[in-house]
Amino acid sequence: MSRGSSLRRRDVIALLGSALLADPRAGRAQQSAAVPRVGCLTVAPLASPVVQQLLGAFRDGLRGLGHADGRSIVFEYRSAEGKIERLRELAADLVRLKVDLIAAFSNAATRAARQVTSTIPIVCFNLGDPVTEGLVASLSRPGGNITGITVFAPELVPKGLSLLKEAVPKASRIAALWAPGSMTESSATDMLQRAEAAANTFGVEIVLARFREVDELDGAFVTMTKARSEALLVLPSPLSNTEGRRIATLAARHRLPSMSWNRYFVEAGGLMAYGSSLVESWRRGAVYADRILKGADPGELPIEQPTTFELVINLKTAKLLGLNILPSLLTRADQVIE
Repeated sequence: MSRGSSLRRRDVIALLGSALLADPRAGRAQQSAAVPRVGCLTVAPLASPVVQQLLGAFRDGLRGLGHADGRSIVFEYRSAEGKIERLRELAADLVRLKVDLIAAFSNAATRAARQVTSTIPIVCFNLGDPVTEGLVASLSRPGGNITGITVFAPELVPKGLSLLKEAVPKASRIAALWAPGSMTESSATDMLQRAEAAANTFGVEIVLARFREVDELDGAFVTMTKARSEALLVLPSPLSNTEGRRIATLAARHRLPSMSWNRYFVEAGGLMAYGSSLVESWRRGAVYADRILKGADPGELPIEQPTTFELVINLKTAKLLGLNILPSLLTRADQVIE
């Protein structure tokens, strides 16, 4: 090799080094250019049908944007198996792996991820108000490293209670199934206060039944039975989402007409559901992930809120419970399962 070619190589290396110093993003881009790694963090078991459904929507969304699983993108999955206190440890593990992005499948997962990183982008699915919860500066310009989709869960509660009361007009005592710890105290208080205010409006008494883990569900239904509850309102939470089938089964066993916020609950045998499509939300979440992986700043991407909500009614369940759903309610349903 000639001395001239050696000098030219050093000149090239020097130029590259100067470019990286001038723009640190170029270095990060080179590090992750081969195969981006996306960490998926959930409190619920990965085997849960709902989690699989949401993960499938997220992966399908990315696939539709040109990201081939295992070839142009790699997923790292971490589940707390229903134990919220494990989320921070699992989020830290994803940080140690130097993933390019974390997809957080709940409020608690988002908070845990934020506690361990302020630099790795986080795409969240949030059930409360992320501004009130202190996760972002504003919906239009989040700032920091978090963006994604949010559903203002507290606002769904009065509508859900109204529809349930319409389906079971004689009910005077309605149980509210709640999983503490899934939201910040401010969002949880807001939701419970809205539930109480709506109950007063409709002239019903709310019986609060709590469960922190799956094993506590049976005890929660014992609480409802002892309180002579006549119907069940399932309050939004990640656990009530992933345990929808079991909750629907227990509601049927205790002969409680039930209302939840996710259509999967009705497909699993619950009576009614009112809310936005979670599957569509995570398909939309893939758009955020794609933009971030292509260099967008998460702090500049507005947090999206759903604009459409659906009412789903299971007539088969209504018949098993001996309920006659009024035609005026059925005509408003987006889907009736028979």
